Amino acid sequence: MSDAGVSTEPITIAVLGGGTVGAEVVRQIGAQEADFASRVGAPLQITGVAVRDAAKSRPGIDPSLLTTEPLALASSGADIVVEVMGGIETARECILAAMAAGSSVVTANKALLAADGASLYAAAAQYGVDLYFEASVAGAIPLLRPLRESLAGDRVLAVLGIVNGTTNFILSQMDERGADYADVLREAQDLGYAEADPTADVEGHDAAAKAAILAELAFHTRVTGSQVSCEGISAVTLADVEAARQMGFVIKLLAVAERAFDAEGNDEGVIVRVHPAMVPREHPLASVRDAFNAVFVVAESAGEMMFYGRGAGGQPTASAVLGDVIAAARNRVAGGLGPGESVYAELPVLPLERATTRYYVNLDVADRPGVLATIAQAFADNGVSIQVVRQDGHGEDAGLVLRTHKATDGALARTIESLSGMDAVKQVVGVMRVEGEAGP
Repeated sequence: MSDAGVSTEPITIAVLGGGTVGAEVVRQIGAQEADFASRVGAPLQITGVAVRDAAKSRPGIDPSLLTTEPLALASSGADIVVEVMGGIETARECILAAMAAGSSVVTANKALLAADGASLYAAAAQYGVDLYFEASVAGAIPLLRPLRESLAGDRVLAVLGIVNGTTNFILSQMDERGADYADVLREAQDLGYAEADPTADVEGHDAAAKAAILAELAFHTRVTGSQVSCEGISAVTLADVEAARQMGFVIKLLAVAERAFDAEGNDEGVIVRVHPAMVPREHPLASVRDAFNAVFVVAESAGEMMFYGRGAGGQPTASAVLGDVIAAARNRVAGGLGPGESVYAELPVLPLERATTRYYVNLDVADRPGVLATIAQAFADNGVSIQVVRQDGHGEDAGLVLRTHKATDGALARTIESLSGMDAVKQVVGVMRVEGEAGP
């Protein structure tokens, strides 16, 4: 060590991916060279940056560092390999090769972690290296480390959050301006919030991958993306948005991970779901607008907490990546490791029908005597209690909007099936879950 307490031996870093995030990581390591060295106890040195096109101009990256061979760079034995290139198969191959070569890994790859995090954790344990992935969920928001470390002495009961900025921007604009879904989606694409193919965002797949990661950390139970019930926002209409406003709610795409209990209060399993939901306007998540993210955590002792901030973008994501790089580098200097996988609880992942919440149901019905009583009976027959009813007549038909007390998803599905078979019900216009309300 030098007199200043900083080793002259650098911590070497290989970066897989030279796009927006990768370039910002490289730039920040250069710009904060002295500060990072002091924080880590050794200087950080970039040894290579893997890109698709090495001839492309990349301001802030020394051209001599560029390579088009990510696997070779991953296998080079750098102290830390940063994977920010995305995708699954090549990324998995590179990460496993890096660990086999003795490198700790920092990744932002939510899709890979949700699909096959178990193999990455196993390889990290086998080769005695770190695996960090703070940037995989909610960008710059410090969320995963608090779940994994700060709340290690508590029992997390539920995680409820807005973890996709694209869908939150779309739903915010529909609520604030009364804009149509298709129009706002085009606007989101023009602004760079949505990809040319927005399927992963608007159909909920991006949020589902993040929900799986959150659930595994929160409940010490292995959860994969395929176990997350997933419903996107493409079917949300302005009529739904207006109905929510009239009832004092706003629609959000939520990722929900929660424990399920039996009658005695014992753990039965976990339920992980992504879907649009009506949230009371006084709830903290209702005020999260545009492309911001927020996650609400409920723990047995700590109570309710909310984490809020920018969930995407080059600089916010790079901030989270760099936080992990610093942590992994400090471990290298100290000769230790960070926490590994914790799945000791092995709780079963339960189907969506076991979830319990409230519901909004919008029906187009015949406007004649006795219809409301018949419909109310269908709800009662399936064990679903009605909380609020609003009826609007229009000619021979009527619009009927109902909000229920808490019921299981299975009971609500059976109710909708019964309603769909009634002559008096012309159409089930919309069904949506209601989250964030207190009480039964």
